[in-house]
Amino acid sequence: MIANQAANGLDYVYDGSFDGLLTVVLEMYERKAVPNSVQPAGGVQGGLFTAAVHIDTSEEKATRVWQGLLKYMNEDARRRLYHTFLSERPDRELLICRFVQQAVAARGRVDVSENLADDTVRLIAHISQQLGREKHRMEAFVRFEKTQDELFHATIEPDFDVLPLIAPHFTKRYADQRWLIFDRRRGYGLYYDLHRTDIVQFEAPTPQRRTDVSATMLDEREPLFRLLWQTYFDHANIPERRNLKLHRRHVPLRYWRYLSEKQPRETRFTPIDNKRR
Repeated sequence: MIANQAANGLDYVYDGSFDGLLTVVLEMYERKAVPNSVQPAGGVQGGLFTAAVHIDTSEEKATRVWQGLLKYMNEDARRRLYHTFLSERPDRELLICRFVQQAVAARGRVDVSENLADDTVRLIAHISQQLGREKHRMEAFVRFEKTQDELFHATIEPDFDVLPLIAPHFTKRYADQRWLIFDRRRGYGLYYDLHRTDIVQFEAPTPQRRTDVSATMLDEREPLFRLLWQTYFDHANIPERRNLKLHRRHVPLRYWRYLSEKQPRETRFTPIDNKRR
């Protein structure tokens, strides 16, 4: 059992990575001290009577904790913890620590993830559902543009940090082409080189445009590809069944700036007149 030292103002500070947070979880038990707060190093807010404890990230400890969690929870519950971390909520670290404490205290005798009467468990389940929806939207709404060097590039700006979640989908689906998916909001991306998918960082500020690829770098056929896609979208549409409210529910407005079919038309759309007179 962990002694509650919140009254002493004990704060944990880590590097902001998921491995770093898992290291904090282990330190929490080794020090036998429940955290008063867990904050990334860049956003520490000290108090008058607080004593910050800086925890160095250990991949070995993080791996041990991540594998050890399966002794106290199932795979789905552990996945929810990772989703909570990717949500970027300011209280995500404490939520994860509290959930782990409950699971360890139960010692696997009960499935704490099913106790939705508990505020922490219910909130983590809700966050995981939000991440799941955002993941599926990104898998559906990513639109690639082809550059002159045969690289397919796409820019996204999701509400949550879902790049780690969508990496397996795009690696499997587009295994025969080089591609880059860039998260403008977080300044990093996924790059696939026909062999493996890696995380790449971008230090330079990004242009305030719909795409981060200059028009001079795009394949000369890219405007034609975009026009063909827009033409397909227009002709697949049924004007008589237009329901903009329902459409915005399934394709939220915030994604439109990155969708080819939502960009201004270079040529005016004329519906095919194929109805019998």
